[in-house]
Amino acid sequence: MADETNAAVEAPPQEATVDADATAVEQEPRRPVDPDFEPEIIVFACHYCAYAAADLAGSLRLQYPATIRIIKLPCTGKLEVIHLLHAIESGADGVYAAGCMEGECHFLKGNLWARKRVALVKGLLAEVGADPERIEMYNMSSADGPEFARVANEFTERIRLLGPNPLRRHGVSPHSLVRDAVKHIAIADEAADSAAPPDDTPPPVATSEKGPAE
Repeated sequence: MADETNAAVEAPPQEATVDADATAVEQEPRRPVDPDFEPEIIVFACHYCAYAAADLAGSLRLQYPATIRIIKLPCTGKLEVIHLLHAIESGADGVYAAGCMEGECHFLKGNLWARKRVALVKGLLAEVGADPERIEMYNMSSADGPEFARVANEFTERIRLLGPNPLRRHGVSPHSLVRDAVKHIAIADEAADSAAPPDDTPPPVATSEKGPAE
């Protein structure tokens, strides 16, 4: 009986060891943040909602980083996996798609397809050892100027903590490379977009669940 008691007393507390390890992981220091690092972030924005929200944010003089570079699409459903991967490969420090609120897409399910593609790319990045947090999907309405600014600031801070994209090449503009790669689906020219009203050319009509037709 005494032997059983001693064994119970001397047995190592397994649960306590697990908790201690979990605490140690949680307390790991974050990587140092370079105060001079300004992330270059590419935003694929829906023409009807997110881009209009960005325009409203500008009208309201809401502050967000100047390194946010917007590429306007007729619908985030036009965004393919290859476009997202190309943006990271081109050296963009962060990439996110900004579409309509779920259930309010002008092309029915375009933003839902975009979310699935973003999730797929996050998985692919994780598989090759890249950081999946460099890519994201957000939803907002055309009246959400404050939300656009909040997301831009929040995502920029996330990327600042991750540090520069190791694929970034000196003297190469990721935005220029990506804009050229998606010029067949992007609307107008960004420089003209900043001062001009929304493009009058009607976007392609959705013909299937996979978003607007090419």
